Amino acid sequence: MQKSLKGKVVLITGGSRGLGAATAEAFADHGADVAISYAASAEKAEAVVEKLKAKGVRALAIKSDQADLSSAKPLINSVIAEFGKLDILVNNAGIAIQGQMVDDPGFDEEKYNRQWQVNVMGSIANTRAAAPKLADGGRIIFIGSRLGDYVPFRGVADYAGTKAALAGYARGIARDLGPRNITVNVVQPGVMPTDMNKDVADHLPPLETILDMHAIRRFATLEEVAEAVCFLAGPHGGYITGETINMAGGIGN
Repeated sequence: MQKSLKGKVVLITGGSRGLGAATAEAFADHGADVAISYAASAEKAEAVVEKLKAKGVRALAIKSDQADLSSAKPLINSVIAEFGKLDILVNNAGIAIQGQMVDDPGFDEEKYNRQWQVNVMGSIANTRAAAPKLADGGRIIFIGSRLGDYVPFRGVADYAGTKAALAGYARGIARDLGPRNITVNVVQPGVMPTDMNKDVADHLPPLETILDMHAIRRFATLEEVAEAVCFLAGPHGGYITGETINMAGGIGN
């Protein structure tokens, strides 16, 4: 594989599992040095780091709970202290709380509010901390969701709202950072084979019903989405900014 990102340093939040881990491996395959953040499992994070180092790149795992907004600056500073710079930020970390309707008398406000804190305010805090220190010509990529602009079933209003908020924020900071040739984009996957999706599967329509919504009747692989992120971060993605790219097999089209 061509090492199109050799010499670059990327931070992937929530990189110890699922799409974050797959994206970390893809960046390493393209030659980038990789930092990942994780909130809970040091064991899983270190296992990812070992895989990355086996690919011949430098790698680091940093414990950082995105729900704590004060963790953002120390996270960015730790990456720069280790690698000397930061070229690419992938805002991947997030949680999925789904299933309750907004008019449910037993609506769990605390749980759903935490989702906004992690998915939106945590990503914003990381971005604000990174922006002044990001190398000119750098990249910021948010992992959104197709639910951010297409909602075909009930019980996902707050999750969809958090992802829609990221898309609007990304367009705004694309304007702010454009003079420095920093691009800012959002990748919006549909349903993927991750632990997070398994955790909310009971609140979704039946599998066959969801598949029938897709023009290409399957779910995205983690590798497909990771490679799209790497493209936006790479040398051929430098004129794409302020965009939302759906990777959802045609659902909603």
